[in-house]
Amino acid sequence: MAYKKATKAVITDAGFASRFLPITKTIPKAMLPLGPKPIMQYVVEECVAGGIKDIIIVSTPEGKHIYEDYFSNPCEKIYKQLASQGKLDRFESVRNVLEIANIKVIEQDQSLPYGNGSPIASAKPYLNDDEAFLALYSDDLIFGQGDVSTLMAAHEEYPDAKAIITAQEMPQEVWSKYGMIALKDEKKMTLSHIVEKPSKPEDSPSNLTSYGRYLLTPEVFAHLDPSQTGLDNELWTVDAITKLAKSGDVIVTKSKGEWLTTGDPKNYFAAYKKFEEMEGKK
Repeated sequence: MAYKKATKAVITDAGFASRFLPITKTIPKAMLPLGPKPIMQYVVEECVAGGIKDIIIVSTPEGKHIYEDYFSNPCEKIYKQLASQGKLDRFESVRNVLEIANIKVIEQDQSLPYGNGSPIASAKPYLNDDEAFLALYSDDLIFGQGDVSTLMAAHEEYPDAKAIITAQEMPQEVWSKYGMIALKDEKKMTLSHIVEKPSKPEDSPSNLTSYGRYLLTPEVFAHLDPSQTGLDNELWTVDAITKLAKSGDVIVTKSKGEWLTTGDPKNYFAAYKKFEEMEGKK
C-alpha cells in the first residue's frame, strides 16, 4: 500500500535526560541552547525547511508547559519595552519563533513502557491513517542539509516503502555506541536489521549508523505496542522498524548533512563547538 505524502512530524523529548541532571530537572534537554536558540528550534526548522509545518512535540508532563510557552507566548512586555527603546529589530527572532510552524505539544502516554518508541506511539491519535509521517529525536542535530528533505525526496522515489531511515557512515571506533545497519539489498539500499551497539567491530554488519530521523507509515504502530517490548523491557523504535522490514521494503538513505548527537554532555559540547565553527565561517 502506498501512503500519502507526509504532512506531519513528531519530535520527541520525553525522557528523563538523567545525564544532564541537575539542569534537566527543570529544563527539557532539547531546550538547552545552541547559540541563541534551543536545540528543539533547530529540529523544528529542519522540518519546516523540508516542507513540514504541522509538528507534534511529545514531552514529559513537566516539559509540556515550557514548550507551549516557548512556541506561543507573544512576550508582550518584552515587545513593549523594545518598542519604547526603538529596538524592535531585536524582537524579530521572537516573532520568527511564534510564526515558524503549527506546533502542538502533547505529553507522552504514561501507560506506555519506557523506551524511545513510546513517544511516537503517544502521537498516534494526532496522525492520519492514510499518510506517512516524520519522526525525529530531538537530541539528534543535522548540520548542513537537513534529513527531512532527504526523507521526503526518498518517499517520492519509493512510495510503497514501509519506512525510510537515514544513515551516516561512522568510523570503526564508535560502532559500539550506536545501532549499525545490515542491508538486505546493497544496490537498492533496503534494510535487513539493525545491530544495536556491537561489542566487537567484526559484529557490525556495515559502517552505516542509524539514528533518530525516520519517515514512517502507520503500519509501524502495530509494532509499537506495549506487548512488544525488547531489550531492558523497553519499547524500541528500531525493533518496530526491523519488523516492518520483514513485511516489505524499508529504505536506507544516506544523510546529505552531518549528524551529531547532543544526548550526553560530551557530545552536546562537541555539537556546540561544531555550531560555533560553522557560525564563524558565515
